[in-house]
Amino acid sequence: MTFRSFPGHGIRVDDRIVAPESRAEIVEGRLVLSPPSDEKHAVPHADLAYVLRAHAKAGFSVAVDMLTRTSKDNDFAPDASVFESERDTVTGGRRLEQLAFEVVSEQALAVQTTKARELTKRGVRRMFCLVTKQRKLLEWSRETDSWSATPLEVIDDPCFVRPLPTSALLRAASADDAVLLALRAKGHPEFEVIRTEGREEGREEGREEALRIGIFDLCDSMDIAPPEGAAERLAKMGADALDSVRIALKRDRRWPEPQR
Repeated sequence: MTFRSFPGHGIRVDDRIVAPESRAEIVEGRLVLSPPSDEKHAVPHADLAYVLRAHAKAGFSVAVDMLTRTSKDNDFAPDASVFESERDTVTGGRRLEQLAFEVVSEQALAVQTTKARELTKRGVRRMFCLVTKQRKLLEWSRETDSWSATPLEVIDDPCFVRPLPTSALLRAASADDAVLLALRAKGHPEFEVIRTEGREEGREEGREEALRIGIFDLCDSMDIAPPEGAAERLAKMGADALDSVRIALKRDRRWPEPQR
């Protein structure tokens, strides 16, 4: 689904009324300064970008603190956003985000509510707010013009290669797990290398086990008594060493002396 960046009022999403990189925003015509974050905001912000980037399908970009012009009196930046990478065919600029995210710790949601209302009015398809202190993810509802009453457990969206669990946005270990699963869903070449190595290791382990069984069968057929601890020593040998034992048994008809 494609959303135009250039609705009827003629203002593009990348038409600025604040200076980029200035930490300034305009919200409902008022200047708002966004100071650097403390740990409570900065860490979840980084985790959010990390997980979103991994889950975004080919053809989508993920941005952090990217200004979006929603109307004549609004030019502000969601904490993170997902948008189509292809340039807008009408304006030549970037496309409007499809997903936008805000991160809050314990403050009231007044600013986030205003941003959600403006962004969705502009055409942003879904807006979310990660409330870290309460460990929950809320979604903005156009129908009720408010945040959802029931926190989300997962974000299932066409922008993502697989559903994104809320736990991945709240816990570092879950974030790593979710990123790995997303990269696997994308068909990252490193996973094919791992699968190939696993198959090769599996074949080698199967050959080694077959050689161990063959050695003991050979001992039974030739009435050779394996020495004490033979099974433990064989378990530590690779395929080449095991094959040498098998050949020596057939040739000498006795258990080979250990090499020194």
